[in-house]
Amino acid sequence: MTARGTPAFIGLALAGFAFPAAAQPEFPVKPVRIIVPSGAGGGTDTTTRVVAPKMDEFLGQRVLVENRPGAGSIVGSEFVARAAPDGYTLLTAISSMTIQPSMTKNLPFDPVRDFAPITQFVSLANILIGHPSIPAKNLKELMALARARPGSFEFGSAGTGSNLHLSMEMFLSMAGLKMVHVPYKSANVAVGDVVAGHLPLMVINTLAGMSHVKAGRVRAFGVTSATRSKMLPDVPTIAEQGVPGYEAVQWYGLMAPAGTPRDVVAKLHKAVAFSLRDPVVRERLIEGGADPVGSPPEEFAALVRAEVTKWAGVVKAAGLRPQ
Repeated sequence: MTARGTPAFIGLALAGFAFPAAAQPEFPVKPVRIIVPSGAGGGTDTTTRVVAPKMDEFLGQRVLVENRPGAGSIVGSEFVARAAPDGYTLLTAISSMTIQPSMTKNLPFDPVRDFAPITQFVSLANILIGHPSIPAKNLKELMALARARPGSFEFGSAGTGSNLHLSMEMFLSMAGLKMVHVPYKSANVAVGDVVAGHLPLMVINTLAGMSHVKAGRVRAFGVTSATRSKMLPDVPTIAEQGVPGYEAVQWYGLMAPAGTPRDVVAKLHKAVAFSLRDPVVRERLIEGGADPVGSPPEEFAALVRAEVTKWAGVVKAAGLRPQ
């Protein structure tokens, strides 16, 4: 037998022949689970449950929503960060996760390194509100009053290091003002004190503050988004009232564990985009004070990186320390 007829040669020849690869089942082949890192009934939970049913329709599989609250959303976020990167365990990410690296010692995950951003669900403006007894009818008058009486105004929040707290700290820093922070255990309690006149000011999300503004129980000095809120179109932004460049919003978005295949991330993004195009879904989100977004993964990833850097600067400027 010649060398060309040896089994070794035949093996080499076959090694260079392209056999068809075994077909992989197309994602998803089983239900997808979205972890909400907060309790049932809140804005994060409600938004997820509005978006999820239309994702079912697009993916051809159930999209289940599971609440895993605890430690200011850290418990649920860590659970997803440690999950298998196969697209079947996802996280409804909250904007506060970009504050946590600056405010939380020994955070068990990195919001940039440990997740694969899929898309931003919505953006939610906050409102700077005050009791009507404050002798200022708009933000410029309020700022003039605060400059004349530095440190004499108090403002409340949902707790030290919360989005609502740091949104106010960023405004004070950019406007060159000094006020005293009064942390509360919840935003609802703080709003109640503003309505009752026990607390002069606070930043609150649109959904929680809108009814009080429309009823005249509080005065809206400005919204924190770059553009006016669809729900309060007559309330100017803080940026357009003498604090150019100011923007501090809350958002919810969908993330997977880092390492999730790009094609899986792309399909999940398409599923959310499909849901957000539905008129009923959009109407329900907007009625809740949220602006639907549906950004591509790369854009959402850039937002997360930028927010981590931004809030780190606000925390430093405010003299806050991780706890």
